[in-house]
Amino acid sequence: MTESSQNPGLPVSHQLSELTLLYQFSNTMLSTISLNKLTHLILTALITKHSGLFERAMLFVCNDRSGTLQGMLGVVAENCRQLDIVGGENALSSRWDIGEKMMLEQRSTPFCAEVRSSRIDITHECPVIQQVVVGQKTMIVTDKDCLHCPTCTFLNSLGATTFAVAPLVARDRTLGIIVVDNPVSNSQIDEESLQFLHLFANQAGMAMENSILYSRIDDALSNLKDAKERLVHGERLAAIGEMAANLAHELKNPLVTIGGFAGRLLKVLPEDGKEFHFADTIVKEAVRLERMLADILAFSRKPTICFADCELGTILTDSIESCATSLELHNIRYILDNGSKSWNILGDCYQLKQVFLNLILNACDVMPNGGTINISVSEPELDKNSVAICIADTGGGIPEDMIHQIFNPFFTTKQHGTGLGLAIVNRILQNHNGRITVHNEHDGAVFMVTLPLATN
Repeated sequence: MTESSQNPGLPVSHQLSELTLLYQFSNTMLSTISLNKLTHLILTALITKHSGLFERAMLFVCNDRSGTLQGMLGVVAENCRQLDIVGGENALSSRWDIGEKMMLEQRSTPFCAEVRSSRIDITHECPVIQQVVVGQKTMIVTDKDCLHCPTCTFLNSLGATTFAVAPLVARDRTLGIIVVDNPVSNSQIDEESLQFLHLFANQAGMAMENSILYSRIDDALSNLKDAKERLVHGERLAAIGEMAANLAHELKNPLVTIGGFAGRLLKVLPEDGKEFHFADTIVKEAVRLERMLADILAFSRKPTICFADCELGTILTDSIESCATSLELHNIRYILDNGSKSWNILGDCYQLKQVFLNLILNACDVMPNGGTINISVSEPELDKNSVAICIADTGGGIPEDMIHQIFNPFFTTKQHGTGLGLAIVNRILQNHNGRITVHNEHDGAVFMVTLPLATN
């Protein structure tokens, strides 16, 4: 093994040629911020006919999490046609470029696939890896025993007895390594080529670091832009919500007046007259609008929760009793199974009752011609500190394309619904550290409410 060293004995013309080539390399690597394109340019520049340095090149990137060198790209001479020259023939003002088609061809070769599937253990006591990755030295490896090292067994399939390896260093950190060799001509890699590879790798390391940093900054700016847009959108929704709440409040008072006077007219009008039918329609629509406005106000207000000890069985019983009229009107039978013990919850009893009232009334709406509501309480198998309330109906279920949207505000399947009932239910449960899910089962929908039990 030999390490790179200075070679001041080269003719001035040769040194000038190398510096010109390095300058063109620099122009090329600074021409893109895409890390993918940059890696192709780096390896292609080493083996293209423009430089005539090597016949094959590989790139491995350090993965700090796994402690390995991960193969990223392998390029061979037959997949490196003439590079595009941008900026004229003057090397000091021009650069090389590579097209998408050539990059695709390079990544599609069996050799590249073999390199990409390779992993080299950095933590293994391999002298080459330790000196290149840790010691950041550029080396020529000629030891045949190295080809049988268990750390990088992929080298066995390369068919080369000599290769050079250089670290890609940026800000004293090794980003990866470049491995080059000449498998076709089997020509030896001399000290002059090794020194040039060392200088080239220094530039390539800085170019890769800049590309990575730019990518991170671009991602951060993108995230910041998304956050700003979400914030602006949230402010607009808040303004719309406040306006809607104020409008609902202003509309509610005249609606109550209209409904009240229409109700008085019903008492004095003959039931078989057109006027009675008109007044009855006004009363029903006024009641519907009042309920809609009440939902909007309830959803727009920031809820105040008065936590207290609640007994779940009592809440469910009260909820069913409040729905007795709707159950009788729709000829619906209910079955309540509270389990064999008392279920104590710390929460707002009134708001929790609103949850179950809403779910039971929704079940009544989907069964206008009768059916059954099964309400059962149990302890979840995976969470002994919670209680699960299952409310199942026989109303035919929810269409699969709508089942994931029913908790969204203003989404409704009812002809005269507001789409806020289940959204309010979901928010109440979230405020109580609970959750609600829904699925179809047999001939109806099943709502599963989970709430934490009160701790002693």
